[in-house]
Amino acid sequence: MFLGEDRQEVRTLNGVGPVLERVLARLGIKNLSDLISYFPKDYQDRRRADPLNSALKKNRISIKVSITRKEWIGRGRARTLRVQISDPSGSAFLLCFGRPYLAKVLIIGKYFWVSGKFHLRNGETVSSNFEIEEYQEEAANFGKIIPIYPLTENLTAAFLRRIMKQTLAIITKDLENELPTELSRRYNFPDKAEIIEWIHFPESFEQLRAAKEALIYEDFFSQQLILLKRRRKRRDSVKSRRRIDGELKKRLLQRLPFVLTRAQEKALTEIEKDLFAPHTSARLLQGDVGCGKTLVAFLASLSIIEAGEQVAFMAPTELLARQHAENAANLVGPLGIRVAFISGSLSQKQRRALLESLINGGIDLLIGTQALFSDDVQFKKLGLAIIDEQHRFGVRQRGAILSKGHSTDLLLMTATPIPRSLTLTLFGDLELSEIKEKPLGRLPVITHLTRQGNEQKVYTRVLQEIEKGGQAYFVYPLIEESEKLQLKNAEAMYLHLKKRVFPGLRLALVHSRIDEAVKQHIMEDFAAGRIDILVATSVLEVGVDVPNAICMVVEHAERFGLATLHQLRGRVGRGSEQAYAFLIYSRRLTEEGIKRLKVIMTTDDGFQIADDDLNIRGAGEFLGVRQSGFLKPGISDPVRDIEICRRARQDAMEIVDDDPEVSLRKNSKMKRVLAGMADHIDLLLAGG
Repeated sequence: MFLGEDRQEVRTLNGVGPVLERVLARLGIKNLSDLISYFPKDYQDRRRADPLNSALKKNRISIKVSITRKEWIGRGRARTLRVQISDPSGSAFLLCFGRPYLAKVLIIGKYFWVSGKFHLRNGETVSSNFEIEEYQEEAANFGKIIPIYPLTENLTAAFLRRIMKQTLAIITKDLENELPTELSRRYNFPDKAEIIEWIHFPESFEQLRAAKEALIYEDFFSQQLILLKRRRKRRDSVKSRRRIDGELKKRLLQRLPFVLTRAQEKALTEIEKDLFAPHTSARLLQGDVGCGKTLVAFLASLSIIEAGEQVAFMAPTELLARQHAENAANLVGPLGIRVAFISGSLSQKQRRALLESLINGGIDLLIGTQALFSDDVQFKKLGLAIIDEQHRFGVRQRGAILSKGHSTDLLLMTATPIPRSLTLTLFGDLELSEIKEKPLGRLPVITHLTRQGNEQKVYTRVLQEIEKGGQAYFVYPLIEESEKLQLKNAEAMYLHLKKRVFPGLRLALVHSRIDEAVKQHIMEDFAAGRIDILVATSVLEVGVDVPNAICMVVEHAERFGLATLHQLRGRVGRGSEQAYAFLIYSRRLTEEGIKRLKVIMTTDDGFQIADDDLNIRGAGEFLGVRQSGFLKPGISDPVRDIEICRRARQDAMEIVDDDPEVSLRKNSKMKRVLAGMADHIDLLLAGG
């Protein structure tokens, strides 16, 4: 939802000086629009006073009390004001740590409103976490529903509520409804000023529900309108029809020692339909670990190449890009397809020769990393851009590669399945294909959960598998020792494993800080069998295929998301031998935490694991971003609010079908909002 562009600085508000201005800036609040966009994380119902004797039965209570006694306890810096409060049901004590000024305010015999958390201490009911205000019938922070905002050091809840009220008085009169009038009436939404007032200071929970629903709907509606406009724009972008007989694809399929799964065939058919359509396309191909999605991408590439066009294939790391290039050379090279690999490690002479061949049409399939974005990389006729592990690239990067062609089709791929509720929210401008079926004959990885303290059993089993000729990965959550986190780290454990646990074996260490060329050399040695154990961080989540890798050991498994654990497990079991994953978890892990890890044991379905991971961690943490839409956390959620999202998408679709440019007068306000929001959604899709 667009909440205006009032750039009036917060220091213009009463009570906000230079110090508080800096405090608010830490929360991202610099102007009045920022402030009203800072939504409450929760609400307290203080409309009625609780009896004091219920203080230990509730998490937090609001009470009307009188001051019956006060005294100073402790000495020196530990000197603290202790105040006895009473009502007809009983008495309790307030410990005023760091608040000596209350000695003058809390006068014996006077009545006050108190809201706080109470606990037993030496047989007394006590609170040190409380708000207090002199009793009045129309109190500022009592007798009503109170918003609870996320706070930071030197910022009190009462002060933030006070300046929020100031801001609402200034800004809400200028807020306009951007939604088309027809939609606002259809759903009986309040007007914009009421929505914002009710979100911050609702008079009832009914008002709050109505305001939240309107905010959530408009959040999703704006987002879907942008995505659907992009989709419509692509469909209106005409391209030359490709006409081929599919000979290259037939020849590759005949050379394969296996047949495609039904899921691969279906995905390939969907992609080819895009490629032969009269308009440009963009499709997301989701595939579980080891499902063969890269082969599908290579097969689709052959249709483009047979039509006389070129393909760009982009991967997030040089290791992965190099592996794709080697696989492509082995797969399609014998068909006469000219495959090239571009990286930053090429000499100037090699790079010049490659680029000259590319622009003259001497390269059919160019594979690389971000080197593909360089201005000097120019294609003769780029027909298809393929981006592997698409979530590691931003929207602008995708646009940069597409700009190197005219009417270029786009295929995004991911081996990290995205739950359907998020694909609808985040990728509403894309067509979707899924490969859930795995190749026949591949043995599922056997997964074991092991509690810390039993590592020796795991080490013994790993040694047995290595003595049979296998290899192993050991993965840790940290690169080096941390003062804040008492966790094992890759550097220390590499030395420990090398010297004490596996002294006769060949070990190597890789992580994100190691030079790319060194990392490449280590991975080549591991793939060639010259290294027995590779110690790493989750940099292996997206890695090369090593069919001989049999064991995956993940220590502090509770520190990883389920989807990441599934990706790590997918690094083994690529060959014909039985593979194993050992997930070692903390002794202090709760039953709930162990239950979460058991999800990995019960299924090897990455799509199911992604759904479970999303439900457990929530959308923001699952994505690694703060926002699920344009709103701050706590308002819209693509899982909880999926039905509102679907409704908003359908309404947005009707708008785009009727008014593709959102330029009709009835939609004019919405168009202004969308212009300001396009960058927000780009950042969201880029994972920022």
